[in-house]
Amino acid sequence: MTVSVRDFLPADAEAWVRVRRAALPYMVTTPEGVLNDLAASHPDRRLRLLVAEEDGELIGTAQVGIAHESPVPGQGFCNPYVRPDRLGRGAGSLLLRTAEEHLAAAGATDVFSWVLDEPANRAFAEKRGYEARRSAHFLRLDLAGGSLPPLPELPAGVALLSGADFEDDPRPLFEADAEVTADEPSDVTAEFSDYEAWLATTWHRPGFDHALTTVVTVDGEVAAFSAALTDGLTRYSSAMTGTRRAFRGRGLAKLAKNDSLHRARAAGCTDAYTGNDAGNGPMLAVNRWFGYEVCATEVRHVRSIV
Repeated sequence: MTVSVRDFLPADAEAWVRVRRAALPYMVTTPEGVLNDLAASHPDRRLRLLVAEEDGELIGTAQVGIAHESPVPGQGFCNPYVRPDRLGRGAGSLLLRTAEEHLAAAGATDVFSWVLDEPANRAFAEKRGYEARRSAHFLRLDLAGGSLPPLPELPAGVALLSGADFEDDPRPLFEADAEVTADEPSDVTAEFSDYEAWLATTWHRPGFDHALTTVVTVDGEVAAFSAALTDGLTRYSSAMTGTRRAFRGRGLAKLAKNDSLHRARAAGCTDAYTGNDAGNGPMLAVNRWFGYEVCATEVRHVRSIV
C-alpha cells in the first residue's frame, strides 16, 4: 500500500467531504462549500488544500494557509484529518510535512493546528513538536427528539429578522460579524475589514442559510445575530452567535439563537451542532440552557517553524 499527497482537485470534493464527515461527524461540510472555500480565498491567505491517497483512494485531507486577517504576521494553520479506518499508514505525517513546507515558503513563523483531544491524536502532535494551547468543544442538540424553549415576548423596540431581510444590503451584518469576531477568545485573533472578501467567503458561501439566520434589531439597529449553516438536508450548524458590544448583557444572543433553532426545526433539520471555545463561559451557558451536549473536544496546538 502506497500513500501519497497531492493538491486537491475539484473532482475530489465528494471524497473530501466523506473523509471530513468520518473524522469530524459534528461539522457541517458540503462539496459546494469546499469548492467555494478554495475559489473565494483571499490571495494573502495562501490557501492550499491537500489530499492523501492510498493506491488511488482518498483517505486524508488538510487545509493549509496563512491567517491573513490576524494583526500578528506569520501565523499559519494546518488542519489534517485522516479517515479513522485508515490511521497508522503515514497519511497524517505526510500531510503535515507537506503543509509545513508550504507554510515556511509562504513566510509563516508559527503553525497552529486543531487536534482532537484523544491520547493518540495528542501524542501524534507532541511527537512532532507541537505544544497544546486552548481547547474548544463541539456540541450537539437533538432537534428532532428534544424540545426548545418557547420564544419570549419581545421587549419594546426589539425585532426578530432573518438574514434574508438583508439581501439588498448585508453590510450591517458584516459590521456586526466583524465586531463579534474581534472579541472571540482565540490564540489567533482576526480583524475583518474587507467587505468584498466577507461577501465571497461568508455571505455567498454555499450552505450559509439566510432564511435560518436570525438577526435581532433594537430600534432598527442590528444588535445580535445567530448565523446558520446547513448541509441542505437535515444537519444545521450555528456558524457564529454574538451580540455587539453596546447591546450585551440583555440576553439578545440567546434570543437570536432560540429563534434560529426554531426556524431550523420548522425547516426539517434534525441535528444542530455548534462549537465553543472552552473558555467562553457565557456562550457555553447559553448552549447548556438549550440542551446542547459536548460531543468532542479539540485542542489547538502550535509549533514554531523558524
